[in-house]
Amino acid sequence: MPQAFLSASLSTFADIWHRRLGHPSSWVLSFLASNKKVTCTSHPLNFQCPACPLRKSSRLSLEPTGHKRYAPLELVFSDVWGPAPILSSDGFCYFVIFVDAYTKFIWFYPLSVMCFIDFKFWLNNNSLAK
Repeated sequence: MPQAFLSASLSTFADIWHRRLGHPSSWVLSFLASNKKVTCTSHPLNFQCPACPLRKSSRLSLEPTGHKRYAPLELVFSDVWGPAPILSSDGFCYFVIFVDAYTKFIWFYPLSVMCFIDFKFWLNNNSLAK
């Protein structure tokens, strides 16, 4: 047996196996337990995983803006996030993204302080956009 699958304890709770194996369905976990691939000290169907319903949820699409896009950069959406609870390895705590509505191209820009970004100026000086 590969060492990655070895456990300090030979049996464990079903919810722990569920998390270790990447959140498989209850049916898959029951199948593994019945075929002695994992040993559970609790029944595989007797737990609720709080992460699984969130993973299966979906977001509604955005409402149409009513703007026709005929060329790149006619309409650009932006979003700013921060401050991050932990600084990035380069010391950034704010992040802004720009999304071109026509091409769906995304620019990601980290910020160390909250400030106004002149997107047109930044885009003209960005070698990726030329």
